[in-house]
Amino acid sequence: MKFNYKNKKITGILSIVPKNFKTFDSEMDNYKADKKRTERLKLVMGFDKHHLVEDGVTVSDLAVFGLEYLFAEKFLRKEEIGALILVTESPDYFLPPTSNVIHGRLNLPTDILCLDINQGCAGYIVGIIEACSLIEQLNKKIVLINANILSRKTSKQDRNSYPLIGDAAAITIIEKISAEESIQGEIKMDGSGFNLLMIPAGGFKMPSTAETAIMHDDGTGNLRSLDNLVMQGKEVFNFVQTEVPPLIESVINSAGLSKDKIDYYLFHQPNKFMVEKLADEIGVPYEKMPANIVTNFGNASSVTIPLNITFNLGEQLLQNKFQVCLAGFGVGLAWGAMVLNIGNFNFCKTIYF
Repeated sequence: MKFNYKNKKITGILSIVPKNFKTFDSEMDNYKADKKRTERLKLVMGFDKHHLVEDGVTVSDLAVFGLEYLFAEKFLRKEEIGALILVTESPDYFLPPTSNVIHGRLNLPTDILCLDINQGCAGYIVGIIEACSLIEQLNKKIVLINANILSRKTSKQDRNSYPLIGDAAAITIIEKISAEESIQGEIKMDGSGFNLLMIPAGGFKMPSTAETAIMHDDGTGNLRSLDNLVMQGKEVFNFVQTEVPPLIESVINSAGLSKDKIDYYLFHQPNKFMVEKLADEIGVPYEKMPANIVTNFGNASSVTIPLNITFNLGEQLLQNKFQVCLAGFGVGLAWGAMVLNIGNFNFCKTIYF
């Protein structure tokens, strides 16, 4: 699917990160692996620390905290909101929708549309597509919330997944403007690879039971249950390196640009190794494609793109403007990218919950 939205603009991004964090070194004894091999893994993958929510904290808590901050700082007013879109893989409940929970906790006006979207690594791209589509009808600001607390569903004894998982949320404001701006790109899906990144148990297909909670060794020393996140790392890596570069090429060409005209490539960050290999494959310098989010925060799925923006560009975006390429890829399988101008924001920062 290709898309091209005119007169739409991101006007602010706020990332919300838990204060609580764990270092890779402090958790090394969790893993059944040679210490030297684990140290090499740390260096290659970029593991250092990951931020994790405290017990009892949910996606709605992070979202409400962030929105209350925006209201208090006068960056957003309740009556300006046309829709509340939440993209998450870790909702508070099966039902009601967590966006409605957020709406109720903040006592928002009843004419605001609430919408939950179950998407992962490409969820920031999907969320912007949905926001740009809705804004034509609503003609108000769209609040896009990306939030995940997947650490709760990841085995602490799985060195392939747990060290890279982090918890976080981000709030992006999208508005309709009169100036000539465009957001254009492409997104693709391949459901035949749904099992390459998944949590097998917990839904109606395989309800959680005492049996699904039993921990098993995967044959390489990683312990996890069917209730935990499982990733087929090699297959996911090959998918990203094979499918994402031609998509980026297509999106940039469709925008009438060349790779050197893009100031920054702000991509989803599964780990440092994968991002740097992707930069090599696409042919862009590392300084244009940051790979430091997992190192500093952990991978919170779709949140890594807006967190990438607030952490690496931050206050520069209050006065400056950049041509960027955003891309997300992973669970689903789904992969998407877009080219747009970002900058002259009303706010762009990271706060701690």
